[in-house]
Amino acid sequence: MRDSIINRKFSYSFHNVTLLLIAINIFVFFISYYVYPSLGFRLAMSPFMILASHSYYQFVTYMFVHGSLMHLFSNMLGLFIFGTMVEKYIGSKEFLLYYFVTGTLSAVLTFFYYYFTGKYFYFLMGASGAVYAVMLLFAVFFPNAVVYVMGLLPVKAYVLVAVYFIIEFLLQFSYDGISHITHLFGLVVGLLYVVVRMNINPFRRIR
Repeated sequence: MRDSIINRKFSYSFHNVTLLLIAINIFVFFISYYVYPSLGFRLAMSPFMILASHSYYQFVTYMFVHGSLMHLFSNMLGLFIFGTMVEKYIGSKEFLLYYFVTGTLSAVLTFFYYYFTGKYFYFLMGASGAVYAVMLLFAVFFPNAVVYVMGLLPVKAYVLVAVYFIIEFLLQFSYDGISHITHLFGLVVGLLYVVVRMNINPFRRIR
């Protein structure tokens, strides 16, 4: 298993690609929000557009489109806080693979969820699926690290992820315009990546 292509490791290198991802997100936001608004709808993941015009690239590009400045800020803040530490720990190549695999599969799973629930004309945008996966990976490697929620409430990383999982599960039944199911898929796909590719049992790391 350890020698299979699934588990083959990259040589370690660190290039701070987290900041590059943040820069790309900011650039795409200002172009799609202020200069060319229709671009956002072309890059966002839409079941209708994928089925009608085979726009499969949307499974990736949706991660770089955000609906508002606050949406962008919250995602990029999470990516910066958790992504920087995770990237330093596993290296830039593994981090990029993890980021795009979890983000893409979160969109694919959301596509099927939208399709089977009749939400053909919904648009999915934002890096949240991948960011939630990065948060999970942070909790796997640094389970007892203390994260200050809202800058005030100290919570251990693994507790934070568990709480977010419960919150997102409950909120998916609400109608607040946020794709909470994608957040859940990000956590689940991230967990599968950790188990399958990294051969890590995350629950054994909790002390």
